[in-house]
Amino acid sequence: MHEQEIDTPALVLDLDAFEANLDAMAAALAPTGTKLRAHAKTHKSPVVAKQQIARGAVGQCVQKVAEAEILAWGGIHDVLVTNEVVGARKLARLVALAGIAEVGLCVDDERQIVAIEEAAAAGGRRMKVLVEIDVGMGRAGVASGPPAVALAERIAASKHLIFGGLQAYHGRAQHIRSPEERAAAIGGAIDASRRTVEQLRQRGLACPIVGGAGTGTFRHEAASGVYTEIQAGSYAFMDADYARNEDAPPFKQALFVLSTVMSTATSGVAVLDAGHKAVSIDSGMPLVWDRPGLAYVGASDEHGKLEVRDGSRPELGEKLRLTPGHCDPTVDRYDWYVGVRKGRVECLWPVAARGAMA
Repeated sequence: MHEQEIDTPALVLDLDAFEANLDAMAAALAPTGTKLRAHAKTHKSPVVAKQQIARGAVGQCVQKVAEAEILAWGGIHDVLVTNEVVGARKLARLVALAGIAEVGLCVDDERQIVAIEEAAAAGGRRMKVLVEIDVGMGRAGVASGPPAVALAERIAASKHLIFGGLQAYHGRAQHIRSPEERAAAIGGAIDASRRTVEQLRQRGLACPIVGGAGTGTFRHEAASGVYTEIQAGSYAFMDADYARNEDAPPFKQALFVLSTVMSTATSGVAVLDAGHKAVSIDSGMPLVWDRPGLAYVGASDEHGKLEVRDGSRPELGEKLRLTPGHCDPTVDRYDWYVGVRKGRVECLWPVAARGAMA
């Protein structure tokens, strides 16, 4: 099938660009000794995860227990939930999942440690637990230094738990536009992590993992000598928001929403069949790929409004690629990736963890 025959809206993956991105990340990390633990909250697919692992990734990150289950059932054997998991049922699910995969999770409160300990004891497993430290995100995470060390000691003292290391992700830094300001923000995260690792060492605790980083900053963490794992996810696909960074990440745009022009009745306007339900606009409107005279200026549930700025109005029925502003929530709107190479459909991959929120 030719790309122009795909029914729309559709989530299209340019396979050449996608594979080039996977190769570029592997090549960038190889000389640093830092490992990739790619973030599956972006792709939600064991198929993609296996391709990343084939290029050297040590495993995958997820944000939700359901994502961890789908990846493990799909053959991914090392999964870290880079999030706090609260609730006896969710913890029981994770403990059960540890029977088929190595599973870890994060804490920032001693009460969470107690709950995980109880679940692990009930399930007859030892669970790997990381301490999340706040390195500037201002979201979750205990303070670096002594508060983090105290939690690590509590984990290490438990016969049901294993201290896995530190989770030190600075998400806000990923989209700081200025490279100088971005580097300064990550410099603070690196310093906080380094101090905490040293204080752990002084207390006799090894820190196997220091994980974090994202597509916008991974070079800094990888070169730090502190971080051991890079948790980038968007690099595989890219989006319009990352492209707005000065010194944008060195990856190609691989993910698109294919849409159809469904109306040209209004002068200077064209309407697409891709609105809120087809593409995320939380990080700005999508861009029309390779058509600079067309601007996506508004969305409703099932309609996307284009402004025609150079007089070259698209034709009724014409297929246009949109570059999402934010790839992660856009992926979660679809059941399938339509893999395209040189204009032809080559494969369909299920977005297996779509909607996996629990």
